[in-house]
Amino acid sequence: MIETREQLDAIKKSCYSMVTKSAGISAGTAIIPIPGLDIGSDVAILMRIIPKINAQFGLSPEQIESLDTETKLFVMTAISNTGSKLAGKYITKTLIITLLNKMGVKVAAKGVSKFVPFIGSAVAGSISFTAMKYMGNRHIEDCYKIALATLENKQLPPVAEPATFIPADDPANFH
Repeated sequence: MIETREQLDAIKKSCYSMVTKSAGISAGTAIIPIPGLDIGSDVAILMRIIPKINAQFGLSPEQIESLDTETKLFVMTAISNTGSKLAGKYITKTLIITLLNKMGVKVAAKGVSKFVPFIGSAVAGSISFTAMKYMGNRHIEDCYKIALATLENKQLPPVAEPATFIPADDPANFH
């Protein structure tokens, strides 16, 4: 589990680097003018990096399941509050394809641009790089917010014990 803000910031930086490298691979694949190759590659890349990002931030389903009940509830609430579709989830091909379809305009433009010689491939590569970087970095930001909230919650002092109830007919109860 992440213990300090410095650890959390180092994880964020490491994940950004991983996303940039993966976006470069995606762009390289998009340059190849074979229809469908780039989408298949993007799905495979995202299915590989999203679980890694989750695990780095302590947000894989297994890591969350191993938390105590109170922390697990807090983490699940934080995930819900960020609106993250990927944190704490098992990453499936269907989930990735659904998210890529939400970016449909970019994906369609990338596919069409491949058929314009040379310049089209460069455009497809640029779109692919940008889309992959956007999805990856957005997921990192979501995970960072969730992990930071969890870290800050762990560092809060314990809540004081509730006052003891004294019945009205008790002589210690001064009205």
